[in-house]
Amino acid sequence: MADSAPAPSRPALDTVAVATGDPEREQPWADLGLKTDEYDRIKEILGRRPTSSELAMYSVMWSEHCSYKSSKVHLKQFGEIPQVTPIGPMLAGIGENAGVLDIGQGYAVSFKVESHNHPSYVEPYQGAATGIGGIVRDIIAMGARPVAVMDPLRFGPLDADDTHRVLPGIVAGVGGYGNCLGLPNIGGEAVFDETYLGNPLVNALCVGVLRHEDLHLANATGKGNLVILYGARTGGDGIGGVSVLASETFDADGPAKRPAVQVGDPFMEKLLIECTLELFAAHVVAGIQDLGGAGLSCATSELASAGDGGMHVHLDKVPLRDSTLSPEEILMSESQERMMAVVEPANVDAFLAICAKWDVEAAVIGEVTDTGRLEIDWHGQRVVDVPPGTVAHEGPVYNRPFARPDWQDALQADKAEALARPTTGEELKATLLQLVASPNLCDKSWITDQYDRYVQGNTVLAQPSDSGMIRVDEESNLGVAVATDCNGRFAKLDPYAGAQLALSEAYRNVATGGAMPLAVSDCLNFGSPEDPDVMWQFAEACRGLKDACLELGIPVTGGNVSLYNQTGETAILPTPVVAVLGVIDDVRRRTPSSFQAAGEQIVLLGTTREELSGSEWANVVHGHLGGLPPQVDLDAERNLARLLKDLVGVATSAHDLSDGGLAQTLAEGAMVSGIGATVTLEGDAFVALFTESVARAVITVEDVDIEELRALCARHDVPMTELGTTGGDALVVEGQFDVAVADLRDAWTATLPAALG
Repeated sequence: MADSAPAPSRPALDTVAVATGDPEREQPWADLGLKTDEYDRIKEILGRRPTSSELAMYSVMWSEHCSYKSSKVHLKQFGEIPQVTPIGPMLAGIGENAGVLDIGQGYAVSFKVESHNHPSYVEPYQGAATGIGGIVRDIIAMGARPVAVMDPLRFGPLDADDTHRVLPGIVAGVGGYGNCLGLPNIGGEAVFDETYLGNPLVNALCVGVLRHEDLHLANATGKGNLVILYGARTGGDGIGGVSVLASETFDADGPAKRPAVQVGDPFMEKLLIECTLELFAAHVVAGIQDLGGAGLSCATSELASAGDGGMHVHLDKVPLRDSTLSPEEILMSESQERMMAVVEPANVDAFLAICAKWDVEAAVIGEVTDTGRLEIDWHGQRVVDVPPGTVAHEGPVYNRPFARPDWQDALQADKAEALARPTTGEELKATLLQLVASPNLCDKSWITDQYDRYVQGNTVLAQPSDSGMIRVDEESNLGVAVATDCNGRFAKLDPYAGAQLALSEAYRNVATGGAMPLAVSDCLNFGSPEDPDVMWQFAEACRGLKDACLELGIPVTGGNVSLYNQTGETAILPTPVVAVLGVIDDVRRRTPSSFQAAGEQIVLLGTTREELSGSEWANVVHGHLGGLPPQVDLDAERNLARLLKDLVGVATSAHDLSDGGLAQTLAEGAMVSGIGATVTLEGDAFVALFTESVARAVITVEDVDIEELRALCARHDVPMTELGTTGGDALVVEGQFDVAVADLRDAWTATLPAALG
């Protein structure tokens, strides 16, 4: 029997000394996603070629996902917005792991939304699951206890084979990880459009609660303090991971690069949460950073550059799941459920004891220095010696060319208002039934029933309510509400207005529950930044969001940019998802979204215009996209929000008008509650039912409160139109049609189960 072949020998260790003495060695910088000028810049910074370990660090940290090199020049304008909410100064904002807001009574909330798009296409379950895990670690790194998650999702057409491949896995990943963590999923979106085919969007949001004094920031200060890595062991999963995968366009045959997607362990994450919060409570942490995109490369360089500027790491002390990993692979691994802490020597024993209590492995892997260098050794040999700021914060910045597309004028000239529309009552009824059953407007229970919405017992509102709401304090009943929104069709028609419309809808959804909007987090999903058309969309969306936040007086706390979301030459609809968080003094007095009782008055708040371009009616009935989106009216949004807050205790229900217009809002109010309604419409019934004008809501009030409502509307300068009354078992539009609530519900609830099983 022949001897087995010997194992391939590992190449000799590429140390700093070797790199200095071997300057001409060829390196795979292009395979790692670096451009020629970027590689040259690294050599200029170091005064030599990088070692293979340094090359690995720079490649992941200078990727689009980690460095924001194509978006920085546009994102900086968010810093022009005063970092003050309607309650007071922000406690932490842009540049930190997550934003932190004062909500009163000594409480603060941390919230952020991020993307995990490309990994979720490659491996739907783990891509989505680790998206939830990563955003949760961002929140606990601020010192907050996670209390809820949300998941804005985008898919290709519901009947497409690839949608059937990715959607079940993504939903199962979101639910599986979040449910295991014991975190309620209180809201989100599921939107279908052909441009997301082959490039689904998986955005994940987390909300956490903390006391003001518990806030922690990510930095490594104090020479001699020790660096401790704790949590799961480092493995080969996710090497290059999201940092490379999210920086490439998908071609027609799949991703151009397919590094391993990270593998999540929610049970380890749960231990990590409890362990970390106890470490904070014991005051044994001087600085902390989660390990997400770019793994150890990110955590070491960001901690060092945000602190005293120096760190010495012994990479061979990192606990491994795979002993064959090279230094480069360890630095690039994006294995999940890991955190890095900076700890004073006197507190190390206590730190390790708490980790042992929670069965969380921990290892001292380095120390803080004052050298201004990030130095990493492998078994006593120096493999990294770099200025940490050049890795973490001083990567390339591109002023990519952008210009208004040649096709934009023709797109905007093709108005939906010219399309054939229903003219009879029966045609209006058929249109309503078609729309409520359409993928974007149908019941999403097939998705949301896989999520635990009420675990922990503090969920006040969840799907299908306009916003999710969580009780923060059980004694005072202080709470927060969150909503995420974006209409990509509006953003395609006008990206400046589209971003503002995303903000205004999320702002309105928070307000309908009775909460006061405080601040924004964003997840900006776009196509390739190398396409001037896409960069124009991105630049316009950023400008629009900044201008709207300035006008509404609410800050951007941070967020995420996801580029290269396209398949071949087909970019996704520009999708600037906006999350708005608001505060409510007493969650017991929140306003629900659906009808509550028969015999109540139905009132439309706001101004209705004929605005059908980009609407669900145009999309579903005609497959049409063209014209201009609804007119942005931020003054009207602010007035409506103030009115809705004052209507707490007066309005028995409140539901915003957005996709599908008044028809969808009335139908949802009836379908969710089982209570019908009879309404009389003024003017063109089709326009009244299906236009999507903004700054509008439908509320219900008892007869005895109608005069108080009139006075409040006059005080806040919000037009009101009395439509009719609740009651019965049908939705009746006088003089046009009536449709049984049961028939509406059958159409609304059948779509996803029929398509997905």
